[in-house]
Amino acid sequence: MLSKLLVAWALMGGCVAIHAAGVAAAVRRFGDQAGAPSRFWASTGIFVRLAGWIVLLHLLEIAGWALFYVLRHALPDFPSALYFSAVTYTTTGYGDVVLPPEWRLVGAVEALTGILMCGWSTGFFVAAVSRALRAEVSSDPSALPGDARRSDH
Repeated sequence: MLSKLLVAWALMGGCVAIHAAGVAAAVRRFGDQAGAPSRFWASTGIFVRLAGWIVLLHLLEIAGWALFYVLRHALPDFPSALYFSAVTYTTTGYGDVVLPPEWRLVGAVEALTGILMCGWSTGFFVAAVSRALRAEVSSDPSALPGDARRSDH
């Protein structure tokens, strides 16, 4: 069991590395755009691209877990492993594809990793939107809706 937990920890570490590199790349790519005052559709386009980038990071991480399951013969083929991994990572948990008993703890760590990575992505996305909103308001204070301009918030 300890060896399986070490493997799961290594896979989690790989997800953290992918996410760290991907978020750093997003900061370099979208950072100046997300902080620049702009029109609604331009900002929306930036956020759509940023969301797409974040989803791509998650898909790479999911594929890493799936590849591991196939290489260890825990699941029969890559499409099944990819499906299982996506359902587990996102904590959807349909249960129609399951790991053999000796690998189930690894699947649970994948779910915990998915929660952590999704939380990180959410925090990053909220920070990007907040930065864009601050830039918009600093260039045009009337950009905020009525009550949000009050100083007592």
